[in-house]
Amino acid sequence: MFVDYTKIKIKSGDGGNGAVSFRREKYVAAGGPDGGDGGNGGDVYFIVDKNKNTLIDFRYNKKFKATNGENGSGGKCSGKSGEDIYIGVPIGTVIKDEKSGKILADLSKEGQTECILKGGRGGKGNQHFATSTRQAPRFAIDGEKGTEIEVILELKMLADVGLLGFPNVGKSTFLSIVTDAKPKIANYQFTTLEPNLGVVKSKDGSSFVIADIPGIIEGASEGIGLGLQFLRHIERTRLLLHLVDVSGMDGRKPVRDFEIINEELKKYSEKLASRKQIIVATKCDIIDNELYKELEDLAKEKNMEIFKISSATGEGINNLLTYVTNTLKTLPKEELYEVEERKIYKLEDDDEEPFKITKTKDKFVITGKAIENVIRKINIDDNESMYYLQKSMQNLGVDEALRKEGIHEGDIVKILDYELEWYE
Repeated sequence: MFVDYTKIKIKSGDGGNGAVSFRREKYVAAGGPDGGDGGNGGDVYFIVDKNKNTLIDFRYNKKFKATNGENGSGGKCSGKSGEDIYIGVPIGTVIKDEKSGKILADLSKEGQTECILKGGRGGKGNQHFATSTRQAPRFAIDGEKGTEIEVILELKMLADVGLLGFPNVGKSTFLSIVTDAKPKIANYQFTTLEPNLGVVKSKDGSSFVIADIPGIIEGASEGIGLGLQFLRHIERTRLLLHLVDVSGMDGRKPVRDFEIINEELKKYSEKLASRKQIIVATKCDIIDNELYKELEDLAKEKNMEIFKISSATGEGINNLLTYVTNTLKTLPKEELYEVEERKIYKLEDDDEEPFKITKTKDKFVITGKAIENVIRKINIDDNESMYYLQKSMQNLGVDEALRKEGIHEGDIVKILDYELEWYE
């Protein structure tokens, strides 16, 4: 089974909590705070695995999670950081954020590794909060939570040459002759239900990869027939061989077929439509000369090369392969996806506002990751910890925002599960 599209959930590890601890040893007069830091949560990486060629491993295994960091402890002992997770994917896999559609990574190089999610940072122990006026801090910082997102994995085959054409024009037969590939061949529509790859070895010792893309028909760019699931595979090819049946056996019009498929390419991607094409007239052993003449005139009009071949007799195939080999030497291998400013998800990278105030009938509810991270760091029963909360709210601008919302002394402010009374 060839699987080239799937969705999975990934989550980075939570950071461990900082510890509240005080050094107490016999004969040590001034121990002081010695709470250790929490360990960082594990990161989530994707790595190219040369032993994989489909995404079938993700058909049932849909969730991947890095381990959490351990909590800190006394004696200034830091917790162990969580282990990173490495998810192996085939070369040619594109990773997209399901929510925004942004491309997070394009794994198109052997051995390539990309970090997609950073683990939560470990919290600081109370040893960090001792000052000349606060010598026994009874609070520490909890670790940051890891991030969980859903991503789309899309496998785009890495071939130099792609075979275009309506179903049953001879693409699979051509591939079987010029390579060692063994595609399914039969005289009916949609014989090929998944892409096939083969390697063509040239007389000069060079080689290139050719892909038989399943039949694309009118409406493919909108999902009709085999649709979009196979259009994506053509995107990585540098050269397209557009096979057109000129036998007239099925009553098809070669020029019309050529125009329909190119229109679908254009609808799907302007860049794809502009890729270099060579017209290949197939089944020329039973050629309809009138139909071929029309196709030849079209090739001259569009300034495109045209070759006649017969997979049954072998006519014209060597000339075509020689021309393809020489043409590929002039075409650069380009990165089809330019991942600009690739986003590694971290809490501080979130685009949402640091806090939001919602006024209800009897209280002011504050939400948002920034303020919620602060409230998780404090000990609600400790005066020094509450002072830390107050300063943090001032620095974030929460106090000023509450006053603009019309808060008065004695009103209730709710953050997560905590309800606090406002005073000036």
